[in-house]
Amino acid sequence: MRVIEIKSIEGAEILEQLKIYLQGSLKEQWGEYVLEFDNELGKGMIRSIAFDWGVSLVDYDVNFTEDIKIVFNIADANPIEFIFVSEGSLEYSNDSDPRPRSFERYQNIIISSRKNSIETYIFPKKVAIKVNFIYVLRKEYSKKRNNNLSFLSKSLLDVFQDGNSETRYSHFGNFNLKIADQIRQLQESYESGIVRTLSIEGQLNLILAMQMLEHSNHESGMVLPESLSKSDIKKIHKLSEYIIDNISEPLSVDILATRAGLSTKKLQLGFRVLYSKSVNEYIRQLKLEISRDYIKNTDDSISEIVYKIGFKSRSYFSKIFFEKYGILPAEYRKKIR
Repeated sequence: MRVIEIKSIEGAEILEQLKIYLQGSLKEQWGEYVLEFDNELGKGMIRSIAFDWGVSLVDYDVNFTEDIKIVFNIADANPIEFIFVSEGSLEYSNDSDPRPRSFERYQNIIISSRKNSIETYIFPKKVAIKVNFIYVLRKEYSKKRNNNLSFLSKSLLDVFQDGNSETRYSHFGNFNLKIADQIRQLQESYESGIVRTLSIEGQLNLILAMQMLEHSNHESGMVLPESLSKSDIKKIHKLSEYIIDNISEPLSVDILATRAGLSTKKLQLGFRVLYSKSVNEYIRQLKLEISRDYIKNTDDSISEIVYKIGFKSRSYFSKIFFEKYGILPAEYRKKIR
């Protein structure tokens, strides 16, 4: 097992120290640092960006050829870590509690170690890992105007107010695909310059808010329905990818339930819990979003686009497009061009 020791919590310095072991290329643009590597240790991209008030992001999209142990041995800073694994899983331990814990896919995780603690993360070999770390330095964040920390649940508020980092805290919460979808948008941000920076900062704050909200719901006993297991959640998330790839095909609730291996009742429950929409509402919204992209980025006629997204009636498509966006499809194309 390859061991990598990190002695900083600053994103840029983390990447510089990782580069010593992983090699590859490290570039900086618009305040964002990106380390890319493709060698005998594996392939991947790790990026970081820091913002005011002690908030920073380190985002891993990696696949190693051997087990990699990353050990954080930091004496001068101890942030609160908001962690979310979008793909794969990690093993975590620290010197206060050496028993390993698994960071599972889609689970909301919040960790704060004692000052001078040593934290260990194990990235398993030959497994695609996508994991998002948002670091919050409590002293800096508490200076932010309108931080509204007093509205946090008591346990999390105590963590933020623990200026000397004497208390160890961990939250292994519910599995949440809304957070997963938001992080996917963060990872797929293609803007540049100030637009990209503002977009990342905005999405980062939204993800933090969603993770804090999940924590609050978990503390108050508002959990996912018992009839919806972790396995069910994964099936529904996989089904959402199938819907995107087959948007022109018949996508009835019965067909999708059979495809996912779930009852229609459980399928509808899952979409309500995860997306706050029925299956049909979710599909219709997706069709409209895809159609808008087609109108904007292709020369296909409106009739061709209607066919591509699986609608039979152009007039019905125009009606619901207008209801959603306040403009007819043909007029939208004229406007953007």
